[in-house]
Amino acid sequence: MIWVPLFLVACVAAGLGCARVCRATLAAARPRPGEGHADAGAELTLCEAAYLAGGPLRVTDLTLVTMHRARRLLLAHTGWATVVDAGGAGGDALERAVVGAIGPAGQRPVPAVRPVVAADDSVRAVEERLVGRGLAVPASGRREIADGVRTVKAGFLLGLVLGAASALLVPAAERTLVLAAFSLPLTGSGLCLLIGTFERYPYTRWASPAGQRLLSGLCATDPLTALATRGPAALEPELRAAFRGHDTRHRP
Repeated sequence: MIWVPLFLVACVAAGLGCARVCRATLAAARPRPGEGHADAGAELTLCEAAYLAGGPLRVTDLTLVTMHRARRLLLAHTGWATVVDAGGAGGDALERAVVGAIGPAGQRPVPAVRPVVAADDSVRAVEERLVGRGLAVPASGRREIADGVRTVKAGFLLGLVLGAASALLVPAAERTLVLAAFSLPLTGSGLCLLIGTFERYPYTRWASPAGQRLLSGLCATDPLTALATRGPAALEPELRAAFRGHDTRHRP
């Protein structure tokens, strides 16, 4: 019965991971102060919808495309962003962040601009505003879910290793029993991994239940609204190419 201690270790590892994921997902779904009436008569700006649907990078994408359509920025199919009218940003903090991320040269690859803008204080201000209204999941909640998913993955892999080792250590007649026993913690870890992965899907990763309800009520017929809710996939081919940055070796 040398496999029994290994089985118990696998069960403990699976149980810890599952408990962490379940606690994190329940905490993310728990109503926060103000959330009970957050979606009653509330409206979302495009930037807020972009954050709830895709996080800081989606807000950045929306700002880049908005500036491109206003001819303050050129997004070339080669993957480069070129400032056309730096003064046009005016009082818009997000647009100023874009101009600052591109730098004094006035040109920079779009894939290099996006993470810089996403980390800017102007984007964090959008997040804080949504969290305060009960429409977004706080960063701590997202981190807890991500940490829980990593714990479950580790427990699942440990269960596989211990199960394989146990099957090799016992006589052939006992292997069916060993495999059946180890299937229990592996099944539990697998189900919790699915739950955790689902919770990291964009809508549930960034938006609270109240935020999800507001997102579901948006009509994506407007191109910018479609971009905010669905991402660059909703753009025309030339702009999609700019975000892919498939040819950043050559300036436009």
